[in-house]
Amino acid sequence: MSEYTAQDYKKGQPRWCPGCGDHFFLASLHKAMAEVGVAPHQMAVISGIGCSSRLPYYVSTYAMQTIHGRAASIATGLKVANPDLTVWQVSGDGDGLAIGGNHYIHAMRRNIDLNMILLNNRIYGLTKGQYSPTSPRGFVSKSSPYGTVEDPFRPAELCFGARGKFFARAVATDAAGTVDVLKAAYYHKGAAVCEILQNCVIFNNGAYDPIYNKEGRKKNAIYVRHGEKLVFGESNEFGLVQEGFGLKVVRIGEDGVTLDDILVHDAHCEDNTLQLKLAMMDNEHGFPVALGVIRDVEAPTYDQAVAEQIEQVKAQKKYHNFAELLETNDTWEVK
Repeated sequence: MSEYTAQDYKKGQPRWCPGCGDHFFLASLHKAMAEVGVAPHQMAVISGIGCSSRLPYYVSTYAMQTIHGRAASIATGLKVANPDLTVWQVSGDGDGLAIGGNHYIHAMRRNIDLNMILLNNRIYGLTKGQYSPTSPRGFVSKSSPYGTVEDPFRPAELCFGARGKFFARAVATDAAGTVDVLKAAYYHKGAAVCEILQNCVIFNNGAYDPIYNKEGRKKNAIYVRHGEKLVFGESNEFGLVQEGFGLKVVRIGEDGVTLDDILVHDAHCEDNTLQLKLAMMDNEHGFPVALGVIRDVEAPTYDQAVAEQIEQVKAQKKYHNFAELLETNDTWEVK
């Protein structure tokens, strides 16, 4: 039982628009921090620039708002310098995937032990409504008045392509689901990416309407849990089966389909083929949106490897501090 409560991690008065998904996420983060039980002084929250990146002001941990797109690089340095510190990196879709995209993918590739939160509202909110790297093709915004003519990044695809070992997804208004993925990210050793789907009530309200409330998620989302059947629906009447190289939605009990035919989720499988297919499902193509921990695979971490390498090199050296270094070459004594 944790000795901490969510109140121990709260600080300040959040300044976001009423109804913003950041409010929901912040409450879930406070709760997740309390439940993992790490003392506030043993945590740090690092962000870049944007609405989401104001979050470090509202946690009573070590915290730093850095510069646009550089949250991953600052968080990397912090974790490597102090491996015992639990580091939460918070970025928006613009901050993390546009100017910060290069840092983001390399943090995943290196598998640095960071909890990498991507608050994805598919819009630039702080700079007043420009389309972002995750805005869909044809999206009308202040910077694309006739609709965008480019395809968006899909965070899951980007994570898997960068050889990411952990990817999870939650909806900001789903407190229980968000807390679950945040806790799973904390317990995973390595770069743990959590995509949080949230509405920007001012510039992109309704972006996730089909799954933004509990009733919608029953119909249009599927909660994936390692070792459990991939079923969904108001009464779990639907399931996922493999069809060729893809997935197919079936109704259990029809056309001879039984529960035995439904796929079992394996988040720990090194081969990410099915995990990626789950992560890429969307309502537009007749599939439910996958929520929960989609991929969770163990692998060596960058920060641990660096620490071990330093110890190995130190053991091979004749000197171990500055005084010994001065005595490694010719010395003269002046009298």
